[in-house]
Amino acid sequence: MEFKYWKLFVLGFGFFGISIIWPLYNAYVPIFLKDFNLSSFMVGVVMTFDNIFAIIMLPLIGAMSDKTRSRFGRRIPYILVGAPIATVFFIMIPFVKNMSILWLMMLAIIFMNFSMALFRAPVVALMPDITPTKHRSQANGIINFMGGLGALFAYFAGKPMYDANPSFPFLVGGFVMLIASFIVAFTVKEPQEYTVVTGEESKKGTAKKGMLDLISNLKDVFLSKEKSLLFMLFSILFWFIGFNAIETFFTSYMKFYVGVGESTGALILGFFSLTLMLFSIPAGFIGSKIGRKKTIIIGLSVILVMSVSTIILGTLIKNRIFDTQAIIAIFFALFAAGGVGWAMVNVNSLPMVVDMTTTDKAGGYTGLYYFFSMAANIIAPPLSGKIIDLFDYNSLMFICLIFFGLAVFTITRVKRGEVQQK
Repeated sequence: MEFKYWKLFVLGFGFFGISIIWPLYNAYVPIFLKDFNLSSFMVGVVMTFDNIFAIIMLPLIGAMSDKTRSRFGRRIPYILVGAPIATVFFIMIPFVKNMSILWLMMLAIIFMNFSMALFRAPVVALMPDITPTKHRSQANGIINFMGGLGALFAYFAGKPMYDANPSFPFLVGGFVMLIASFIVAFTVKEPQEYTVVTGEESKKGTAKKGMLDLISNLKDVFLSKEKSLLFMLFSILFWFIGFNAIETFFTSYMKFYVGVGESTGALILGFFSLTLMLFSIPAGFIGSKIGRKKTIIIGLSVILVMSVSTIILGTLIKNRIFDTQAIIAIFFALFAAGGVGWAMVNVNSLPMVVDMTTTDKAGGYTGLYYFFSMAANIIAPPLSGKIIDLFDYNSLMFICLIFFGLAVFTITRVKRGEVQQK
């Protein structure tokens, strides 16, 4: 397999486009839904559609793409079908909102989420398809870097566009995703063996073969005597629960417990996201150099230190023991370090999962990765919210300590997932 780094930056455009869509969707669709006089609970239900579609569809779509053969390859057809449909329905959202027809709004949201789920796993699964095992951590770092650029574009360009016209972020974001997806589809060449359909391969329908592969993948998870894959997927579940709890409630924690404005809390999270993006590529090289598992454990340790320090600093501010501004400055430094730690975890986890199998099943294993990460995104908000209701906002960082600590426990039980020796 010929390996070129420039191909990974081209492939990163797929993740760039996807990462533009979700910040815009999460920022503005809840506001649109309130115009229909929906309760906050119902708005929250609608906003979980993306995660629900993801945990149902991504393992199956990933496995189906493993068995797909076409003149375009096995992943590209899903991009060519899913991206244009998703673009159309994403662009429709602000226009149907203005029509004040709830069922049409829901239709646009449902089909947009369905279409995004069609090609998310195949886009990411292209990485192991075109990347030798020894370079997969670096490759995933580049893809995450491009995704971070997409998110920053959405955050910084979305506001002035929305202020000018609420439909502009959707128009621009949709077309940028479409163009980025086409760049991937028509530039990245899949290995030749996936572009040829033989009589043997066409005996069964792709959907049926994908379902059989999904069942096989689930057996690998739960019935295999060697439990590395199961421990790895539980690690992913645990650390994403901890991460999503911070992402969801940190600004509330800063406002209601620490007594600092929510905009300051959001800015601190912004530093976390910035260092996550900037350190994505170095994190891949570190994982390749010292080992993925060791890199992930170091990253989790950094986040655990960040969580403990946040508990201490938050208490100091709340009790007015030290100067607030000085401690806020330490918060920025801590969360900047936390972003570095999270990059070390996030960048090296998917390569560990796909290197527990063969390239022929990389799409299905990518789907398993997303199943557990998306399940965490569904579990974390209500779970952490309920714990906060029972205790107080200070419990937020204890939640993070518990779940990141569980992730350390499970990742140490993983015995596979490093660079495969050919």
